[in-house]
Amino acid sequence: MEDFETKVRQAVPFFAVSNMEASLRFYVEGLAFEMTHKWMYDGTVRWCWLQRDGAGLMLQDFRREDGGRWSPVGKLGLGVSIMFICDDALAIYREVRSRGIDASKPFVGNAMWVTSLRDPDGYRVDFESYTDVPEETVYSEDAVS
Repeated sequence: MEDFETKVRQAVPFFAVSNMEASLRFYVEGLAFEMTHKWMYDGTVRWCWLQRDGAGLMLQDFRREDGGRWSPVGKLGLGVSIMFICDDALAIYREVRSRGIDASKPFVGNAMWVTSLRDPDGYRVDFESYTDVPEETVYSEDAVS
């Protein structure tokens, strides 16, 4: 058997989005991701790689050959969830809420604090961090992380 040097290094979610400007406001302004790579066409961002700390994701808008926008039939984001494991999901919750982003009240599930958000296209984005707080605890200002 041949020995190949193949090391999978990272999985990067790739979201097709219906409105790049709205998605960039959500991810860059709201969730503090940084645009590290982009493809511009006719003066607009058509594809980009966003990064926050060690996690990344890619966005690309729906375009027809003539440059016009289109969206697929059906609801985008249905059944898609991305879990970002972080050091402090409670801090992320407070941070994004301070920027006007609607995030679910954190709770403990599977020994992790979890807070969930929906992006403009309905993709579910979770931030999770390990904790020893009892399962099903719901966040309050008095909760210990």
